[in-house]
Amino acid sequence: MRRWLVTGGCGFIGSHFVRLLLRERPEAAVLNLDALTYAGRPENVADCAGDARYRFVRADIAEHAAVASAFAEFQPEVVVHFAAESHVDRSILNADAFLRANVLGTQVLLEAARRGVVGRFVQVSSDEVYGSIAAPGRASEEAALAPNSPYAASKAAADLLARAAMQTYGLAVVITRGSNTYGPNQYPEKLIPLAITNALAGQAIPLYGDGGQARSWLHVEDHCRGVLAAAERGTPGGIYNLGSEEETTNRALLGELLKLMGLPRELIQRVADRPGHDRRYALDSGRARRELGWQPRWSLAEGLPQTLEWYGTHADWVAAARAQDFDAYYRRQYGSASSAPTAGG
Repeated sequence: MRRWLVTGGCGFIGSHFVRLLLRERPEAAVLNLDALTYAGRPENVADCAGDARYRFVRADIAEHAAVASAFAEFQPEVVVHFAAESHVDRSILNADAFLRANVLGTQVLLEAARRGVVGRFVQVSSDEVYGSIAAPGRASEEAALAPNSPYAASKAAADLLARAAMQTYGLAVVITRGSNTYGPNQYPEKLIPLAITNALAGQAIPLYGDGGQARSWLHVEDHCRGVLAAAERGTPGGIYNLGSEEETTNRALLGELLKLMGLPRELIQRVADRPGHDRRYALDSGRARRELGWQPRWSLAEGLPQTLEWYGTHADWVAAARAQDFDAYYRRQYGSASSAPTAGG
């Protein structure tokens, strides 16, 4: 049985990855290491608890002793590192937590991995490390790193630490960089779930600036399948962009969501843009298609209704997520939780 350690497995993408592993790799034993910060929801993996192949350990990845203990006991053969502070707006307010989790936490994991029996370390990163990409170009894996937010800078630093661990110690590292990801059980501070939950509650959907920021949206299941392909078939030292080519502006995306919900576009409320807001993200994912045999399966036309249906039928999950930290955060940043701007991607 192959032993997989997944960090951040109670978060959005990590929880979907844990379920994918247990569903499609019957030989996998999975240890989910998660600190259960505000966006880490135990209920995201509640359906895994009865599986004898699954274990959960609550631990901070930046704590050497906790990580060392988990590695010593479980002896993982593969590490897939999702755990991160990921909300750009929060990083602009205070970057400290991002440096601790995304930079120090990654280094602690790399150190434990190189001292153990790990045969593959997957660093799950973001398209934001490339910065804003002028149209019609797309960033390849050879593009320069040009992060424009504290969040993006922390992820770029983590990527470089992972690269250094391979160059210095021979750790078999693979890096994935995914485009904007959406789907069920994403914490409602992000653009799509916040728009949906605000609209369901009859609240305005704020939109940064002119709403012309362009993003390529990737369904969470497609993202997870790309990470799994990189873990199993990626070349050590390789970097793999995982992006959808379905590019749309934030303004158009919100319009499509409201159309699906049968609600008027007048619910969209324009607000001042956030500092350093990247205008466009776009990835060239040719390498992942050629070397990993990966390509997205979900179109936005399929994924948006599925996501909308999930939030519409999980009101208790939404209420619990908002109760922990959501309103306090938006009151701090915007003064009103009900009219807080969306993440904008």
